[in-house]
Amino acid sequence: MNAKALILLALQIAIAGTVFTYGLEARRDDLLYIVQRPWLLLRSLVAMLVLMPLLVVGAVYFLDLPQPTAVVLSALAISPVPPLLPKKHRKAGGVAPYGLGLLVVLALVSIVTVPLSVALFNWLFAQPLAVGPAALLKVVLTMIVAPLLAGMLLARFLPRLAARLLTPVRRVATLLLIAGALLLLAGAWRAIWSATGHWTVLAIVIFVLAGLLTGHWLGGPEREHASVLALSSASRHPAIALMISAANYPGEQFAPTLALYLILCAMLAIPYVKWQHSRSALSSGVR
Repeated sequence: MNAKALILLALQIAIAGTVFTYGLEARRDDLLYIVQRPWLLLRSLVAMLVLMPLLVVGAVYFLDLPQPTAVVLSALAISPVPPLLPKKHRKAGGVAPYGLGLLVVLALVSIVTVPLSVALFNWLFAQPLAVGPAALLKVVLTMIVAPLLAGMLLARFLPRLAARLLTPVRRVATLLLIAGALLLLAGAWRAIWSATGHWTVLAIVIFVLAGLLTGHWLGGPEREHASVLALSSASRHPAIALMISAANYPGEQFAPTLALYLILCAMLAIPYVKWQHSRSALSSGVR
């Protein structure tokens, strides 16, 4: 196993470990939070699975994007929420059960919606895209469903052990994530820099800002819901997007464009998270 494979394995373990800690704290009602609010669920699905793909359609048509950028944005627009996002939801003052429920619902729904969206992009762009439900199911189960259920079952039947594991598992997962991400970026910064031209940065910035604005609008009027949907609409699962892209164009290098998206998304989300956090703190102070 080479160094890159070890880094990717560390990142996968870190993500699975983080989702496992969600399960240690989650309750059944948390996962049902969004299902019990059908209007909020509908607005969430429209923001993420209708409006954002339509935005990408416009960007591909009107901007002279290189193929890797067009393919990556198309894949991101139809991918579910990344497993690490509920942490950022809490920082922005969002409702934790909504973020967790949205993560699970969109992960499961993506098994059906992603192939349908791929077929739509094929028809619109006349470029071959395909994705197998089995490959999607494997990512969803290993990265989200299995570690989440494992954490919930452990908390249900061995609550004392779950309480002792929560902090050390979270710390190890965080350290692995930071170390793996830094090593991966250090080895690919030249390729990332080379991916910044030909409208790529502008297209990614538009995608992220539109996601924040669309999600904030459709998630309202409750501030706690708006922040969760805004961040979810702008932030998408990079592993699923990479899987879709690489499976259809094995000769292309999509990782630099995806890494550029992750960097820009993190940078653009910081002001929004701080703004929502300050609004939440101010509201709590007034009360």
